[in-house]
Amino acid sequence: MLTRGRLSFCGGFRNFAYKMKKNRTADRRSDSGTGKAGSQGHPSAFRAWVEAMRLRTLPVSAAGVVMASGLALQKGHFHWLPALLCLLFAATAQIGCNFANEYYDFKDGLDKKGRSGPRRGVTEGDITPQAMHRATALTFLLAAIIGCSLIYWGGWWLVLAGLFIFIGALSYSAGPFPLSRNAMGEIAVVVFFGLVPVSLTFYLQAGYYSFSDFIAGLAMGLMAANLLIVNNYRDYEDDASSGKLTTAVVFGRRAVLWAYLVDGLLAAAMTVGLWLDAAPWTLLFPGLYLAGHIAVWLYIRRNDGRRLNPALGMTAMLMFLFSLSFLLVNL
Repeated sequence: MLTRGRLSFCGGFRNFAYKMKKNRTADRRSDSGTGKAGSQGHPSAFRAWVEAMRLRTLPVSAAGVVMASGLALQKGHFHWLPALLCLLFAATAQIGCNFANEYYDFKDGLDKKGRSGPRRGVTEGDITPQAMHRATALTFLLAAIIGCSLIYWGGWWLVLAGLFIFIGALSYSAGPFPLSRNAMGEIAVVVFFGLVPVSLTFYLQAGYYSFSDFIAGLAMGLMAANLLIVNNYRDYEDDASSGKLTTAVVFGRRAVLWAYLVDGLLAAAMTVGLWLDAAPWTLLFPGLYLAGHIAVWLYIRRNDGRRLNPALGMTAMLMFLFSLSFLLVNL
C-alpha cells in the first residue's frame, strides 16, 4: 500500500507539474501577443494612449522642421527659438491628427478589431470614444497655443495659416469629403507634412520664401507620403471591404508599391542642388538614404500583413535622418 501511495503521489505530482508548465507556456504566449489570450487582452491605459499617438511616425513631422532649419542655417538665418516652437507645434498637431483619425474611423465603422496595423485603442475598447474625442480637442488646443506664440516672428496672418492646418488635419479623416478615404491622402500628406512645415519654418527664421524651401518641402512631402503608402498597401483588403477608397484600393497594390520607390528616388534627386550648396562631398548622405530606401522597398515587397508594420518606423527614421544630416552639414 505504501508503494501504491508513493506511485499515486508521484503520478499526481507529475500531472500537477505538467499542468503548471502548460499554464506558464500559455502565459508567455499571452504576454508576447502571439497567443489567443494576448490578442483579446487589454494593454494598460498609458500604453493604449502611447499607441494612439503613433510615436514611431512622429519623426515625420520633425523632419520637415529640421530640414527647413538646415536650409535656414545654409542661408545664414537660423534662429533656434522659433525653430523649436515649430518642432513642438508640428509634433502636437500630428498627434492631434492621429487622435482624430482614430476617432472618426471608429465612428464611421472603418476599423476592425484585430487589424494588421498598429492597435486601434478605441476600436479594441482600450479607450472610450468620448475620451478620444476630448483628447483630440485638447491636443489641437495645445497646438493652437504653441502656434500663437509664433505670431511674434511671423505676424497675425499666421492665425489664418493655423486655421488652414487645423482644417486640413480634420478633413483628412472627417467632413463631407474625408481625404484619406477618397484617394487624396498622399496629396494631403505632401502638403501638410512637406510644403507647409518646411516653408513656414524657413519663413519664420528667414523672413521670406524661396524656391529652395519649396523644393525641400516637396521632397519632404514625397518622403512622408511613403508612410501612408505603407499603411494603404498593408490594409488593402480591409479598406476595400469597408469601402475606404485609398490609393491602393483605387490604383492597386502594385501601383502604390512602385510609387513608394519612385517617391524616394525623386525626393533625393530634387535635393541634389541643396546638398551641393553645402559641399560636394555631402552627396554621400542622399546616397545613403537611397540605399536604405531601396532596402526598405525590397522588405515591403517580400512581406505582408503585420510584418509590414516595421516598415513604418524604418520609413519615418530614414526621412528624419535625411533631414538631420542636412542640418548637420550646414552647421
